[in-house]
Amino acid sequence: MYVYFIKGTFLRLYYPCQASENPQLPDWVPCREYFNGLADFMKMNRALSERIFNYLFGSCKIPAAWNASFKPDGKYPVIIFSHGLGAFRTLYSAICVELASQGFIVAAVEHRDESASATFYFREHAEPGTKKHPSCDIAKPLSDNLEEVWMYYRPLKPGENEFPLRNKQVKQRADECIRALDILFDINSGKSVENVLQCDFDLSTMENSMDLCRIAIMGHSFGGATVIECLCKDVKFKCGVALDTWMFPLDEEIFPGVKQPIFFINSEKFQWIGNIIRMKKLDSAIFPRKMITIKGTVHQSFPDFTFLTGNWIGRLMKLKGEIDPHIALDLSNKATLAFLQRHLNMDIDFNQWDALIDGKDDNLIPGTNITIPQSSI
Repeated sequence: MYVYFIKGTFLRLYYPCQASENPQLPDWVPCREYFNGLADFMKMNRALSERIFNYLFGSCKIPAAWNASFKPDGKYPVIIFSHGLGAFRTLYSAICVELASQGFIVAAVEHRDESASATFYFREHAEPGTKKHPSCDIAKPLSDNLEEVWMYYRPLKPGENEFPLRNKQVKQRADECIRALDILFDINSGKSVENVLQCDFDLSTMENSMDLCRIAIMGHSFGGATVIECLCKDVKFKCGVALDTWMFPLDEEIFPGVKQPIFFINSEKFQWIGNIIRMKKLDSAIFPRKMITIKGTVHQSFPDFTFLTGNWIGRLMKLKGEIDPHIALDLSNKATLAFLQRHLNMDIDFNQWDALIDGKDDNLIPGTNITIPQSSI
């Protein structure tokens, strides 16, 4: 995990690691400020919702070893992951852990464009030693004269036009993903990378461990829009996987500039005609574009929330669809791996799931479940 100052980069890094006995498991939600951010985003009372969220999720751990020893095994392809509106870097661990376990280095970025429910950075404090950091045990700064500054989700102002805000945010998000990739390039080349957080992990063990000819960008919802913006901005991204993408923030003028393969994986309940039409505007006779829809899924079938609530609360809060969330995410992950093998030219066995890319499964719909009027195409 790396935090710089406000212009820096904040990410959680998932990587193949050495097996260890009794590993430390990181908290799913790192500190209570994130619960406050979720409350703001959901327009709930902070004090009440913090108790509810703490009861539901406070003890949840991510099934991955914290600061485990890196497992050197040739060169690993790289994925940058972008979260959705109101989310933050830890909420897609089921996807990121699976990809890392399959031999990818995955950097889950936490965006500072005021689209995350909460995030923070450090600034220098005038009086050294006066600022404590009790809230985030695993995110303490190296220096006592640094203080946390929290940044919460920015709601739309009354009467505000939404597009200029979202368009500005998606451009900043893409820049943050590219900056995260630049940091991975530095780590891979053995350069010293400044981390203002206390960290026991030795970054030098990752030198020459990344296959920087095989880089993908992936994201959910607003993160899906970020995928498309990134592909347009940086050709180092060889392909993109866009999960239930919210197309609204994007300038359609950039679409012809996207030359890389894109895989749209959609939920059944979130999409609508206008959004799908915008996806279809990226169709190309030259560059591969694929789309599938997972039956019985909702928009929140991709973040971890779908696993952490019972059926009643999950359905009530639209965190669960009608399909078993394990089946849904397994289909999404396997289809993603098959697509990445195909377009990153990997010599591995993910092509066993190639049929999923074309929607060939009882729980998949090839393309979309949305009927688009012929006149709209």
